[in-house]
Amino acid sequence: MAKKREISVGRKSPQRVKKVGAAVIIGTSLEWFDFYLYASMAALVFGKVFFPSANSSASTLAAFSTFAVGFLARPFGGILFGILGDRIGRKAVLSISLLIMGIASGLIGLVPSYAAIGVAAPALLIFLRILQGFGASAELGSAITVAYEHADEKTRGRYGAYPVMGAQIGLLAASLAVAAVTSLDDEALYTWGWRVPFIASFAIVIVGYWIRRSMPESEEFEKVATEARQRKGFQVLRDLVRGNWQGLVVVAAVYGGYSALSYTFKTFSLSYLTEFQGVPKNIGALGVTFASIAAIIACPLIGRLSDRVDTRKVMIGGAMGVALMAFPAFWLFDTGRSPLIWGVMVVTTGVLAPMIMVAASPYMARQFPTEVRASGIGTGREVSGAAAGGLAPILALTMVTMSSSHATWGVSLLIIGCAVLVIGGGLFDQSRRVTRDATASSEAREAAALEPQRR
Repeated sequence: MAKKREISVGRKSPQRVKKVGAAVIIGTSLEWFDFYLYASMAALVFGKVFFPSANSSASTLAAFSTFAVGFLARPFGGILFGILGDRIGRKAVLSISLLIMGIASGLIGLVPSYAAIGVAAPALLIFLRILQGFGASAELGSAITVAYEHADEKTRGRYGAYPVMGAQIGLLAASLAVAAVTSLDDEALYTWGWRVPFIASFAIVIVGYWIRRSMPESEEFEKVATEARQRKGFQVLRDLVRGNWQGLVVVAAVYGGYSALSYTFKTFSLSYLTEFQGVPKNIGALGVTFASIAAIIACPLIGRLSDRVDTRKVMIGGAMGVALMAFPAFWLFDTGRSPLIWGVMVVTTGVLAPMIMVAASPYMARQFPTEVRASGIGTGREVSGAAAGGLAPILALTMVTMSSSHATWGVSLLIIGCAVLVIGGGLFDQSRRVTRDATASSEAREAAALEPQRR
C-alpha cells in the first residue's frame, strides 16, 4: 500500500504537471505552426503558384478551397483519433498526430509549381493538405484533454490555457515566417521563399516527437485504462453518442462558432486587405504577428481569470466582445491605415478569440466523463470545426467578391452569428449531469463489489 501511495504522489507532483505543460505547449505550437502557415500561404501565395489565372480573386478562391479540403478530413480524424485516445491513451495519439502533420507540411514545401508539372501540382497539394487536416484533427482536442486531466479543480483554467498558448506560439512563428518571406521580392517569394518554412517542418517534427514521447500519460486515463483498452472502437462511439450526446452538441456549438470567427479574421482578413484594399501583404502578416504576441501574454491571464470566475462567463464575455467588433473591424480595415489594422487584429484575435478558447478548453473537457472525453472533444470539435472553420473564409470571400461594391456587412453578420453559437453553447453546460452520472456509476460499482461479502 505504501508503494502505491508513493507512485500516486509522484503522479500528482508539480514537476510532473510542469513537464506535461511544457509538452503540451511546445508540441501544440509546432503542430499549429504548420497549420497556420498553410492558411497564410493559401491567402497570399498559393493562388499564383498552383492555380494561375488572369483573375487574381479566382486564383485566391481556388487556393482557399484547398484550405477547406483539409477540413474535410478532420471529422474522420477527430472521430478516429478520439476513439484511439480513449482506448490506447492520450500520449500515443499526440505523438502520432505530430508525425503526420510535420511530414505532410515538409512535403508541401517540395511540391513543384503548376508551371513545372501542370495539374499534378495542385493535386499533390490537395493530397498533402488532406494529410495535414487528418493530423491536425487529433492535436488540440487531445492536448485539451491532457491538460485538463493533469490539473486539479483550482488550476484547470490556467492549464487549459496551455494548448491555446501553444497554438498562439505556433501562429506567431508562422506569421513571422510569412512576414519574412513576403518581404522578399515577388520572384523570390513565388519561386523558393514560400517553401523554406514548410521544409523546416522536417526538423521541427523531430524535436516535437521527442518531447511528446517523454510526456507522462494522464493519471485519470490510467485509472480506466484496463477497461478502456478492452473496448472496441464502435463501443467507445456508442458510449459517447448514447450517454453524452448533449455534450457533443455543446462542444459542436462552442467550437464551431469559435473556429468560424477565428479563421475569418486570421485568413479571410489577409486576403481582403490585399485583394480589395490594396494593403501590402506584409501589413496583414504583421497584424497577425502582433495579435499572436498579445495572445501569448493574454492566455495565462485569461486562464487565471477562469479559475476565479466561472469559465462560462469568461467564454461568453469573449464572444460578446467579438460580436461588438464585427462591424467596426471592417470599417477600420477599410481605412487602409496600418496602426488601425494592427489594432483590430490585436483586439479580435489577440484578446477576444483567446478569451473564448482558453475558457472553452476546460469547459469542453468537463462536458464528458474520462472514458469518452478524448472522443467527445475530438468528435464534437472536429465535426463542427471542419464545417465552420473551413467554409467560413470561403463564404466570406465569396460574399465580398460577388458584391459590386465589395461590401463586408454580410461577413460582419456571419461573425455575429458565430458569436451567438458560442454563447448558446455556454448556456447549456452538462458538467452537473456528467458528475451526477459518474457518482451514480461509482456507487453502483462499489455496491456490486460489496454484494459477495454481504452474502
